[in-house]
Amino acid sequence: MLEEGDSAPKGIKLKNQDGELVNLYGYKGNKLVVYFYPKDNTPGCTTEAKNFRDAIDKYDKAGIKIVGISRDSVKSHKKFATKFDLPFTLLSDPDLVAAKAFGSISKGRVKRRTWLVDEDWKIEKTYETLDIILDKVGLCRAVSSETRLCAPRQFRHV
Repeated sequence: MLEEGDSAPKGIKLKNQDGELVNLYGYKGNKLVVYFYPKDNTPGCTTEAKNFRDAIDKYDKAGIKIVGISRDSVKSHKKFATKFDLPFTLLSDPDLVAAKAFGSISKGRVKRRTWLVDEDWKIEKTYETLDIILDKVGLCRAVSSETRLCAPRQFRHV
């Protein structure tokens, strides 16, 4: 698993929810949240995506892009993004190329993990626990100097 200070993987190209090929390294020069999740439209994964959606203004203000990655198909991602009005990129990783490169695999399955990648393509922070509310509050606080904007009410199960 990639740790703080490690270089983020280069050469990963995956299709987004619109079927366009995205080079993850193309985000270099910007801060990037890369979050892996097991499956579209499941309760925990939906809550996680909606939490990012609901805090998107904070990330935008901090100049941080968000990318969600799972092994679901492009078609599944499109439905998921449309259904929940997700304003960020979802990438399809059917062969687990990105999940393996970041270290988000456990016993052959995608594990919920999040990385904050800095502008120089180094891992700034790793979030490994399964608490999808507290982790996102911590991540929000890491990127926002206004901690009051990161109150738990911003990251609710819905």
